[in-house]
Amino acid sequence: MTYAALFQDACARQLRVLGGFHPQAEDGAPANCKTLLLLGPDEPGFWPVFSRSREYQDGLPDPMDRWSRRVIDAWAQTLGAEPLYPFGGPPHQPFYRWALKTGRVRASPINLLVHDHAGLFVSFRGALAFDSHIALPAAPTHPCDSCTEQPCITACPVSALTPKGYDVQSCKDHLSHPLGQGCMARGCSARRACPASQSFGRLPAQSAFHMAHFLE
Repeated sequence: MTYAALFQDACARQLRVLGGFHPQAEDGAPANCKTLLLLGPDEPGFWPVFSRSREYQDGLPDPMDRWSRRVIDAWAQTLGAEPLYPFGGPPHQPFYRWALKTGRVRASPINLLVHDHAGLFVSFRGALAFDSHIALPAAPTHPCDSCTEQPCITACPVSALTPKGYDVQSCKDHLSHPLGQGCMARGCSARRACPASQSFGRLPAQSAFHMAHFLE
């Protein structure tokens, strides 16, 4: 079992391996885990597949979480891996810490996680814990290293996302106002301003889905 093969298997399921690491005892991974891979949506193909799924169409709560469990649980069973999820707690799995351990994710200038490929649109649908050591590729150069303008800092129209922190209430107030409908329809302005996000391929319909759930 190789990283390259797992990457291709993930893409076949409209998922993407966003990075991995070899956990130490203090990392909060399962006790027997020797390799942990983080999974997110493979854009732009993820949304058309998800929006045709039974979970999306049945009108029940948490459709994306339920889709993730169905798809990742089934895949994990074929691999002999343990599936882990960022939802369903408490207790919650330390996905933020795990993401940083991959070397492919860091805290952005506005403190949200930013990925070398997904930018500020990075999101995690789950993880796979393996009891075997899988060789991992070196992390690529991170786009924040060459981003001198840092547009994410000034993109929020109400300055809810800044290096000082996240003003959640100001964000929600803006999204509930007619002036916030651009963010509601296309996604967070700060996330969209990230150059890496702009080349990621997430469809506006998926961003609108997440924004609607954020306001619930």
